[in-house]
Order: sequence, then structure tokens, then C-alpha cells
Amino acid sequence: MSDPDARFAIASPALSASISPLGAELWSLADAAGRDLMTDADPRWWTGHAPLLFPFVGRSRGDIYRLDGRDYPMPQHGFARRKCFALVHQSDARVTLRLEADDETRAAYPFDFRLDMDFALEGPTLRMTATVSNMGEAKLPFAFGYHPAFAWPLPYGGGVEDHRIIFEAPEPAPIRKVGNEPGLIAREPFPSPVEGDTLAPTHAMFEGDALIWDDLNSRSLTWGVPGKPHLKIAFPDTPWLGLWQKPGAHYLCVEPWAGMADPVGFTGDVWDKPGIMALLPGDARSFRMDVTLVAD
Repeated sequence: MSDPDARFAIASPALSASISPLGAELWSLADAAGRDLMTDADPRWWTGHAPLLFPFVGRSRGDIYRLDGRDYPMPQHGFARRKCFALVHQSDARVTLRLEADDETRAAYPFDFRLDMDFALEGPTLRMTATVSNMGEAKLPFAFGYHPAFAWPLPYGGGVEDHRIIFEAPEPAPIRKVGNEPGLIAREPFPSPVEGDTLAPTHAMFEGDALIWDDLNSRSLTWGVPGKPHLKIAFPDTPWLGLWQKPGAHYLCVEPWAGMADPVGFTGDVWDKPGIMALLPGDARSFRMDVTLVAD
């Protein structure tokens, strides 16, 4: 098993990245000049970098979920982010890490799964691909999400207030927010804060926790100051999106999700959870997220 205090380093001519085996977490991403493109992990706000959300996204009501009439414990965003992944492959520009079911995971999630996480640098693009495989004999319920925290502001000039999220397409649909049960999704929708395809985020937007799009037209967006180098973020395999920060912190989390937290008051079975997917024995499903540094 990999040393949880180690970091795997990969690089291309345009980018460098480091990955922790603990949670297969992207720890840093920097440009060719060494300028950081991710969170400073200031402990006053949040020490996370880019946790992986598996086998569920968000919080289960009461931190439990129900399967076949039995309750199981499940922490917010699942357990993968707290597990050490094994090294499968490493080269100068690529690393692949793996998590497989063990006695500890089966006590909370009685399924034989494999989660492979591949990080590859290709020029100015970091390509991340998570692959969930069902290694058992029962149909496997799961969700998956990314949770990377990108620098706000980015190191290319312009203040916090100058940064924009520009979606691939207009996003007029109402959004979701956290409700009156901690971490659970309010049942009522909220008006979209997006003007056409553009969101001008402020710290105040996140005083009530995340902004959540569950009726999303886009599968990519850009983050940064218009007219300056910025990030293009693509998520072709995940239909939903969360944006989050601790108000005042130096990051914005851009979180492509396939699945989300339970709604307020939810009492259903795991198969009734929003966005839960079914993976048949022997099948696998992949989720890609690409981060490209675009030099204007």
C-alpha cells in the first residue's frame, strides 16, 4: 500500500501536478513558471485540495443510508477520500492509483468494487479519469463526483471580483441549495444566478453553502478573468455541477457530480437517492474531468 504522506509528481512542458495516495487526491497543479492554480489550503478555511466523492456524493440523511431494509453508516461524500490508494502505474507524465474493497469498506458498503484514478498531463491539459468497476456478483449502487479547489484569484492579474465562470451554454434553469437539514438539498428551487452563460461569483453567494445545478446544459466552462490566462474545465460524463467555497477563502471548488446529497426529509432506499447509478456485475463506468490552461 502506498505511503499516505508521499506525493506522486507528474509534469509536462506546460504543467506540473502532485497527487497524494491518500484519497488519490490532486494536491497541486502549477503552470510552467511554478504559479499555483489550486487552493492554498489555508487551515483557517479548508485544508482539502480535490477529494474524490465515492461511493456517494454529498451527505446521506443522518449519515446513514438504507439497503435491503438495513441501515449502513456513510460519511459525507463517502469513504474514498479517507482511504489510501495503491500505485498501479507511474511515468513522467502519468500516474494511476487504485482502491479496492476491503473488510473496512464492506462493513459500510457491502459491495466488491474497484476505483481506478488516472492522472495524465498532455501539454496544457490535466486529464483525470475515474473508473468504477463492479468486481462482485450483485448490482452495485453508486455515485461519483470531483471536488477540486481552484485558486481564486488565479495568478494572472485581476481581483477576486473580476473572475467569471463562463458556461459552455446559457444556464437559465433554477438551481438547488442546501436546506434546513445540514448538508441536505432543499426541495424548493432557486432562481439561476447565471446571466446568459456568465456567472460573476462573490463570496456572499456561498454563505448558505454550495450552489448546485441539476438541470445543466453545459459540459464545460471556463474560470478566470476575461482576456487573461484562464482554466477550461470539461466534464463530459457528469450531468450535475456544484460550486462551493468557504466565504472569503482563496479558492472556488468546481465540482462535476453524478449524484448528490439526499433531499431534506429523505427516508428512501439507496436506489431512491438522487442520481444513484446501477453497475451490473463485471461492468465498469468512467468519469473524465479535463483541466486546460488557456493562454489568451
